[in-house]
Amino acid sequence: MSSPARSEPTGWRRKLSLYWALVRGDRPIGWLLLLWPTWWGLWLAARGLPPLWTLVVFSLGVWLTRSAGCVINDYADRWLDPHVERTKNRPLATGEVRGREALAVFAVLMLVAFALVLTMNGLTIAMSIVGVVLAASYPYLKRYTYFPQVYLGMAFGWGIPMAFAAIRGHVPTVAWVLYAANIVWSTAYDTWYAMVDREDDLRMGSKSTAILFGRHDLLAQSILYALFFVLLAAVGVMGALGPAYVIGLAVAIALVVWEFRIARHRERDACFRAFLHNHWVGLAVFAGLALDLASR
Repeated sequence: MSSPARSEPTGWRRKLSLYWALVRGDRPIGWLLLLWPTWWGLWLAARGLPPLWTLVVFSLGVWLTRSAGCVINDYADRWLDPHVERTKNRPLATGEVRGREALAVFAVLMLVAFALVLTMNGLTIAMSIVGVVLAASYPYLKRYTYFPQVYLGMAFGWGIPMAFAAIRGHVPTVAWVLYAANIVWSTAYDTWYAMVDREDDLRMGSKSTAILFGRHDLLAQSILYALFFVLLAAVGVMGALGPAYVIGLAVAIALVVWEFRIARHRERDACFRAFLHNHWVGLAVFAGLALDLASR
């Protein structure tokens, strides 16, 4: 005898499930892609394991700001998402969550994140304001420029200079080089993501690097990833990092080569898998960095 079908949540449970979907609580990939660069910065700034409270503040801040970024992104794209296959069922796109509700969720998330930052030093607090501006303004760029992926990298990597500010009280050159590496990496992996939506974006008049690169997208991707690893190598030299870091970079390079292999025909599912796979690239770089610093 078959069991009865499970009923959908109703009332406040349904509303909470919608908010959870709005902040992508069920999809940790964005949180992880934001976490690894932040941890690169924290470990490099501390030359090893960072102070516990600083690690807690930045790790929680990653989840909060990523969630807030998803909310404001969906709010900005509520004109576009209903017409894109991948996003048409998001809560704002379906109308199950209203715009003002989304703005309220965004405000709460950012206020909690800011409360955590207030436990850091003055420079970190000041830099967090720049981070808020980057996160809040990023989603609107796709209407006006072909480079929203670059701006995403600026927003996603802002935790790197903030980490140095929190631990060292200043932001040295190596932090900005690492930040630049993250901008290039984020542009590359978010271009995989944009390649999934390219046809829908063209139809709706949205812009992206995938549209800008056109038939030269794989060549552009190879240049971006090559620059990413050159910048990471420069970080290794500037930070006097050793063999474990080099091995981490070698593993990351192998992972990127696999991405090109699966996405070479530009199928939507393959490009999306290549995007998701960058979590392992970030982890490989972090593992090499952390192991190298731990061995000293």
